[in-house]
Amino acid sequence: MAEGRSSHVTGGAAPPPASDRDRIIDATIRLVGQEGWRRLSLAAIAAEAELSIVQVYRAFGSKTAILCAFARRIDEETLAAPLEVGEDERPRDRVFDLLMRRFDALRPHREALEVLGRELPSDPCAAVAAGAAMLHSIAWMLEGAGISAQGFAGVLAVNLTAAAYAATMRVWLRDDSPDLASTMATLDRRLRGIERWLGRGARPFPRARAAEA
Repeated sequence: MAEGRSSHVTGGAAPPPASDRDRIIDATIRLVGQEGWRRLSLAAIAAEAELSIVQVYRAFGSKTAILCAFARRIDEETLAAPLEVGEDERPRDRVFDLLMRRFDALRPHREALEVLGRELPSDPCAAVAAGAAMLHSIAWMLEGAGISAQGFAGVLAVNLTAAAYAATMRVWLRDDSPDLASTMATLDRRLRGIERWLGRGARPFPRARAAEA
């Protein structure tokens, strides 16, 4: 909200032009929603982004690399603002807040995600890369929630949370309610089921320590 007020105060200056990488990512996600993943070519992506194939080649090595970059951009958007952490909040609550933020960030791209859910299994290399990217994303969500993703307990927490997230995404893709009640209920139930693993790697939040000082 503060960012929106700031841009208004500066007179509504035009945002900086999108980088080639962002144009390529945006074009890819648009085309996936419209035409699917399997037959999507890098030449079509270049045309949609109004760039040459050489510019696409310089930015990304493959369609899969573009997909992973999209996931990273969603991660950055999700983690950009600090969490509002209450004194009595559990690690599970912080993970819930971040994953719901991630669903909010993904909402404009739901059509493309539905297509990817159907078509990625037929592209094993892309499916493996997307799965690895999701685990990487979940590890950062846990770290953002003050939960270590390192060591055996951390790896287990990442995998359990990724399973909870994937199960919730299937509900989210069908959840057209304005408040995403079904999505929130599913995510809360899934996270409660793995709460003891989330709590093991939890660390005191920096903001909480600062408040106590």
